[in-house]
Amino acid sequence: MENIHELKAQLASPKDIVIISHRNPDGDAIGSSLGLYHYLLSQGHAVHVVLPSEYPDAFLWMPGIQNIIVFDSDQERTREVCERAQIIFCLDFNSLDRIDKVGEIIQPLNSVKVLIDHHLYPEPFADYVMSDTTASSTAEMVFDFIVLMGHRPDISRATADCVYTGIVTDTGSFKFSTSPKLFRIVAELLELGVDDYKLQDLIFNSLDEKQLRLLGHCLYNRMEILPEYRTGIITLTKEDYEHFDIVRGETEGIVNYLLKMRDITMAAFITEQPSIVKISLRSKGDFSVQDICRKHFKGGGHRNASGGFSFQPLKVTLRKFKELLPEYKDALNNY
Repeated sequence: MENIHELKAQLASPKDIVIISHRNPDGDAIGSSLGLYHYLLSQGHAVHVVLPSEYPDAFLWMPGIQNIIVFDSDQERTREVCERAQIIFCLDFNSLDRIDKVGEIIQPLNSVKVLIDHHLYPEPFADYVMSDTTASSTAEMVFDFIVLMGHRPDISRATADCVYTGIVTDTGSFKFSTSPKLFRIVAELLELGVDDYKLQDLIFNSLDEKQLRLLGHCLYNRMEILPEYRTGIITLTKEDYEHFDIVRGETEGIVNYLLKMRDITMAAFITEQPSIVKISLRSKGDFSVQDICRKHFKGGGHRNASGGFSFQPLKVTLRKFKELLPEYKDALNNY
């Protein structure tokens, strides 16, 4: 981060601060935001966390989550805290369109804006930018940010739990984007008291009966395997959403089950939403799904985990995806 000393000087006295992350927040968005929240509170700042939309119930246990302001359900409060903020931290997104109407609120504000993110191609909307595409997660970068501020000894158990949550979810329980540096950070978090077994149990073993039945439906009725391209596909229709009464967060992780097959390199989860079709891709090894999402589905993300969308109907989008596979056949089969 350039001019880190300038930002450190601004944070040396109490400020009104807002932390914002992206719509449809995942574990990294929530974990990095709450991790930074607890750290900044410990430094004497007045801090609010804003999310454009609701978070999954699997994270209800997290310390401080009850204080999050959700724009979709409290637009007036969101506008109030953003307009009062002296500093706005933007976490786990690289462009203002990822926070929808919240971006329209903060863009014209004179508040100091700080971006902390690990996605490619960050847009130049922030005054201070901490960008590292080699980082496993934005949560890992929040840990690095605290160290840069010179406050490593001030990392609390609450901050450690939240940072660990962001790391473990964005790495798929340490399967993706790992590094020796990451494991050294995780070791520090454990030394601070993080109970990794308990946290992983809270995060990953919180399904209810409906979600298990939905998973069974996806694997038995909606799964298609294309062995020639080492690719598995699961689709969900609007009728599926109505039948199972699916709400946000209940399909999280389903795509990863396809990668449990030995001969599958790429997994696709394609779902029919009210106005768009969403595409979620995962892969093994060096095969980049980020390239497919960026080039063909107006999206992006990481090498092994990316997403995008289409305004075409589900069947048309599915056909388009399958027609792309011959272009990637050699790479898929070289895993």
